[in-house]
This record gives sequence, C-alpha cells and structure tokens, in this order.
Amino acid sequence: MRQTSFKILCLIVWACIVVFSGYSDDVFISLESRILESFNGDDDASYVWRTDTSRFITEGFPRVSYIDAWPVSLFGYARDSNNPLRSFGINGRFDRMGYNWIDVFPVSASDPDGGAVEIPIPGRVQSLDMWVWGANLRYYIEVFLRDYRGVVHTLRLGDISYQGWRNLRVGIPTSIPQARRTLPSYAGLTFVKFRIWTQPVERVDDFYVYFKQLKILTDMYENLFDGNELADPDNVNRLWNN
Repeated sequence: MRQTSFKILCLIVWACIVVFSGYSDDVFISLESRILESFNGDDDASYVWRTDTSRFITEGFPRVSYIDAWPVSLFGYARDSNNPLRSFGINGRFDRMGYNWIDVFPVSASDPDGGAVEIPIPGRVQSLDMWVWGANLRYYIEVFLRDYRGVVHTLRLGDISYQGWRNLRVGIPTSIPQARRTLPSYAGLTFVKFRIWTQPVERVDDFYVYFKQLKILTDMYENLFDGNELADPDNVNRLWNN
C-alpha cells in the first residue's frame, strides 16, 4: 500500500514538472506601452487615413479632416505652436436610419493613392485603447485585427453614447493566436481598420466622431535559446542570400 502511494506521488510530481516546463516561456513578460498612431496628421506620419461606407451614405460624405482639438485629460490645455496637437475627425451623414457603418483604415503615406495597408503590432498585444470623442449618439466602434493565419478578428472597442472625450479600451482575448508551436514562434497581429456603427434607434442626419492616439499594451519578451538567431526570418534571409 505504501509503495503504491509512493508511485502515485511520483507520478503527480512528474506531471507537475511537465506542465510547468511546457509553459515556462510564459512566466516572464516585459510589458510596454506603444503608440501605433497619434492621429496628429504630421508631415512625417507613416499613414494617412481613408474611409469606406455602407449603402445610403449621403453624397459628399463622409468628410475627414485633422482638427485643432484634443483630449485635455491627456494633453492639458497648453498649445505649442512648434508642435501643434490635432485629432482626426469624421463627419458622417446617411440618408436613412439603420445599421449603417463607416470604415476608417490606413494607407501608406508614401503611396496615398494606393490601397489599404495593415499596421504591424509589435510583441504579443495585451490590450488596445484609443481616445474617442462622442456626441452622446447610440453608436459603437469595432476594431479589426488579423492574425498570422490570415483570420480577421472583430473586437468591440466600445459604445460612444457619451459626451466629449473618453478613453476606450479592449483586451485581446487569448483565443486570438499570437504565437506558433514551431519556430519562428513569434506571430504578431496586424491592425486592419476601425468601423463606426450607427443603430436604427439613432439619428444619422449629421454627426461627428474624433479619434486621438491609438495605443497598445504589449509583451515584448522573447525567450532566448542557443541558436535563437536562426529563428529570426530576417536574419535567415540574410544568411541564405549571403
């Protein structure tokens, strides 16, 4: 009886060692806050922003512009003429109420007439947030992210049925893969677009929404091992093309 109990205890200890060693790479994290887009409209910005819409959009809309306004809660009241603060504004109007939408997506600043591009998200992102100005309309915003398999995931950033500026945040669920089992294990997400939704209970004759500072909280830790440089695709390409 005593020998059987000892064997069971050994099996439990062995199982614990296997489980914890299998997840040892996740023990260490290095969280960093990164700004993906300031929405300031600077001349050296990497992206410019375009829109697409559902049916029933009024001709000539939506209009977009960088405006001289910002969330005071984030930047204060001070104005700096050498480094002006701006926000990205969308002025929308539809011909009828319903589930209408406006997509806001990036294109490359070096090719502003080209098609949509996606913004690489560094690390393994934990959450995403953005400052949004709302006019107390019953609208909401979604964010679209693409994983390494090409699957696009839609997350609800939040409702904008409030007055003024507010920081909206969404956590990235663990069900969205950001790593591979095989090397290279790193498989970051890309940002695809935002979508502003109207609802049938709300007017759509004329409205404004403003964006400022798209930011992420991301884990930049990567496990190092003997030969980890051979798991870096850029380094591998350099070595094989040398």
